[in-house]
Amino acid sequence: MRTRFEEQLSELSHELILMGSLCENAIALSARALMEDNVQLAREVPALSERIEGKERTIEELCLKLLLRQQPVARDLRSISSALKMVTDMERIGHQSADIAEIVTMENISSGEDLQRIHAMASAVISMVTDSIDAFVKEDEELARSVIRCDDAVDDSFDQVKNALIRRLAASETEGSSALDLLMIAKYLERIGDHAVNIAGWVLYSITGRLESENQ
Repeated sequence: MRTRFEEQLSELSHELILMGSLCENAIALSARALMEDNVQLAREVPALSERIEGKERTIEELCLKLLLRQQPVARDLRSISSALKMVTDMERIGHQSADIAEIVTMENISSGEDLQRIHAMASAVISMVTDSIDAFVKEDEELARSVIRCDDAVDDSFDQVKNALIRRLAASETEGSSALDLLMIAKYLERIGDHAVNIAGWVLYSITGRLESENQ
């Protein structure tokens, strides 16, 4: 019985890795579409978001099977319940990546220094998502904590982008629409970073048995 349970836990980790990879691809594709002003690339992101939603359902079903048909010990129970929480954040990552791509399809964004700052934000956020999933699979407490520490840098980047765009709005009324679109994209990236932090917090819970607010 325990052997079968271990096999299903391994399957759960595998599915989480696949879902995490789809999230990484969705963010990267939307960021590339933004930088290259490539509408065709942007139109590929919603399909990735749908696949992420499908993975969410698959993982939820697997977790419920593990809870109902097996008898998990405390550590296993924490891992399963954490996975159920994590997939919600991962689904939101996919959805917000699609939101970024939708803005790109409007073809209303002008290039410039602000765009470069946003691309740097996207790179940082992709790393946070990757590391948060790796931390769960490897049961790496320090890696999870490093994701949480990275959030301050992403928040600072958002503030810099926001302030720069406000100055841009004040200087030129004609660029107002483009600046607002870029601000929305930056906000979506900041939220994706928050979701990565949430995932890392659940990783810590699965390892330590304490919620991150208790670990701090």
